[in-house]
Amino acid sequence: MLKKLTLTTLGIIVVVGALVGTKMMQFSAMAASGASMVPPPETVTSIVAQEQEWPKTVPATGTVTAVQGVTIGSEVAGKVAKIAFEAGAHVQAGDLLVQLDTSTEEAQLRSAEATAELARVNVERSRDLAAKATISKAELDASEAQFKQAVAQADSIRAVIAKKSVRAPFAGRLGLRLVNLGQILKEGDPIATLETLDPIYVNFSVPQQRLPVIDAGGLVHVTTDAAPGQVFDGKINAVSPEIDTATRNIRVQATVTNSDEKLRAGMFANVEIVLAKQEKVLAIPATSVLYAPYGDSVFVIDEKKNEKTGEMEKILRQQFIRLGDARGDFVSVTKGLKEGEIVVTSGVFKLRPGMPVVIDNKLAPAFQLEPKPDNT
Repeated sequence: MLKKLTLTTLGIIVVVGALVGTKMMQFSAMAASGASMVPPPETVTSIVAQEQEWPKTVPATGTVTAVQGVTIGSEVAGKVAKIAFEAGAHVQAGDLLVQLDTSTEEAQLRSAEATAELARVNVERSRDLAAKATISKAELDASEAQFKQAVAQADSIRAVIAKKSVRAPFAGRLGLRLVNLGQILKEGDPIATLETLDPIYVNFSVPQQRLPVIDAGGLVHVTTDAAPGQVFDGKINAVSPEIDTATRNIRVQATVTNSDEKLRAGMFANVEIVLAKQEKVLAIPATSVLYAPYGDSVFVIDEKKNEKTGEMEKILRQQFIRLGDARGDFVSVTKGLKEGEIVVTSGVFKLRPGMPVVIDNKLAPAFQLEPKPDNT
């Protein structure tokens, strides 16, 4: 019995050993096959890093301000008899906005005109009598003074009547209506706001060290999130003669064309001052950059000889760089990259150093300094 048990145990050991040996041989063959297998090259798009001439600019943030803006009010007290404008309408200089009741002043004017006419007749009679030496010079002077006073009184009433016709002082766009028909207005009560929107001012500040390159007449580009994708062109019209002692900034004002009136007073705006001098930069597409907290980098394609096959192949090299300004689809490189080096332009997040690649630019996007994407 013991002999049979021993034989059975030995048989089991032999079978298990054979299975283990077989599996070990299979694993060794798989490892050898994996070690000899070479992954296929990754297909990438690329571009040659080249120097470009970019307009030199100075960025700033500003506030949009109306060239002319005022809250129109009543100069005299009175009751609103007519409202001749619509809120938000565009008006010309001299257009009637509000007419106050003038019935009392018109009655006073008729009385004053009658008094002035009587005074005119009296002064003419006095002049005739004075010529005949019938009255004294003092009586003639008194008669002429009464005539002038009567005329002045009539002119004063006419001025009050004119002030009760509230008119637009300049051309522009009106704001919301702040009065109602029949409302009693006091002197200075607001009626509506009026602003000139084309052209329009943009006020901004730049550091004092930029003062030597900021001149009146310089070009500016203005953008705002209220008009995405649109650039408003303008010119610097004034540079403040004083510098803010708290911030050491100097205030600048530019006049910007605003024909479609998309810029409104009070808006926040981004300003780029275009300087006359251009600068040369080494530019690459922004999609080429692998952004990381420890440093930005790009993958450069180098030509190397394969030691096994003896053939030349394209190998990736990760190069850390320092970035400068951005323009459209491009970003400038200030350090770490040389002109003429071939840089990968897409899919950099899935690449690694030493990886073989194949360049295929058939589907590469067209990178532009001033891209104008379609409105989809």
